[in-house]
Parts: sequence; C-alpha cells; structure tokens
Amino acid sequence: MIKARILPQYLVQRFHGWRATSYQNNRAWYRRLAESGQHPRAMVISCCDSRVHVTSIFGADEGEFFIHRNIAGLVPPYTSDGGTHGTSAALEYAVTALKVAHILVVGHSNCGGVKGCHDMCTGHAPELEEKTSFVGRWMDILRPGFEKVSHLPKDVILPALEKEAVLTSLENLMTFPFVRDAVENDLLTLHGMWNNTGEGELEQYDPDRGAFIPV
Repeated sequence: MIKARILPQYLVQRFHGWRATSYQNNRAWYRRLAESGQHPRAMVISCCDSRVHVTSIFGADEGEFFIHRNIAGLVPPYTSDGGTHGTSAALEYAVTALKVAHILVVGHSNCGGVKGCHDMCTGHAPELEEKTSFVGRWMDILRPGFEKVSHLPKDVILPALEKEAVLTSLENLMTFPFVRDAVENDLLTLHGMWNNTGEGELEQYDPDRGAFIPV
C-alpha cells in the first residue's frame, strides 16, 4: 500500500508563486528545454546537505547541470556485481548518454556524513558499524581517506577529511572504464572542489600543487 499525502500548504503556495513569476517570465525557455531534451555541459556530484546549493554557487540555469547528490558527495569504486548502484548509474548516464564535458565533485564544510565517518572510525559511532546501517556502509568508502588524515590535530581533521572525500571520489571516478576512456581521450575533465558554506568560499584541487587553492 502506498502511503502518501498531499503537499504541505506552504509548498503548494511556493509552487504557485514560482509558476506565476519565474515560469511565466521564462515560459519559452522551459518549453524549449522540454522539447529539445537536456544537453548539460557538466555533471555535479555533491552532498545531500540542504545548505549546499550548487546551482546558486555557479549561477546555473535550468538544463545546465546534471546533478547527482548523495551522503557526503561520494563516488564509490567501480563494481560490476549486478547490484543496484544509484551513483554509478547516474555517472554512466551522464558520461555515455549525455556526453558531459566536465564532472565536478563538490565537498563542503561541516559535512554530517564526513563527521559520521570520523566518529565511526574513531569508535564514537557504534551504530554506524552495524551491518544494517546504510549510512555506515556508504561511509566505508571514505575509510581509506580517514587513515590518511587520522594523525592530524582535532581542530583540522574534519576539514581535511572533507577534502579527502573529494580526492577519494576523484580517484574512484577513474576506476570506471567509461570515465577513464573519456578522460584519456580528452572528452572529459574531472574537477574537485570544497565549499565553505558559512564563508561563501570555494576551493579547487590543483593537481600540480597537490592541494586545494581558492577559486
């Protein structure tokens, strides 16, 4: 049995407000997108965190980004086990069907998923160690990254781990054959970023320096 209810009234009011303003003012553009299909130039992989608003950060219009969000914005390593893999499916569609030219992996400050990984790896979140924890098993992707920064002082380890999550995802992206082929044939570029949500700052990973630098 499907147990769903109608929308809360505040969302209904917001929809009607959007339709009366943004949609009406740009009706031709929306209809063109609907009829011609999507042709995004970039895929963005970011966290589910409600404070991360990638379209606002880059001033993107509808149809410009193919966006996939998950806990901590992680990309798992490639596997062909026949299971259900949401992130991998989105990645496959973006690269092989939409032919995006860029993939942006965007991490952020005060990430709850990354903190969960930290707490789990330091023995302070036994509930995440349970095999039945979806969050815990997802954050296992970042365990190798935690080992790289575990020696750091407490006041810097979480931001370092947030950036390590981005690097882990960039490394895992290259384990996908279709990503690797596109990158090696200069059809696709990968980019890693970290957004300080409170300060409105954005850093990008510079492979030549091996560090994140301000944009």
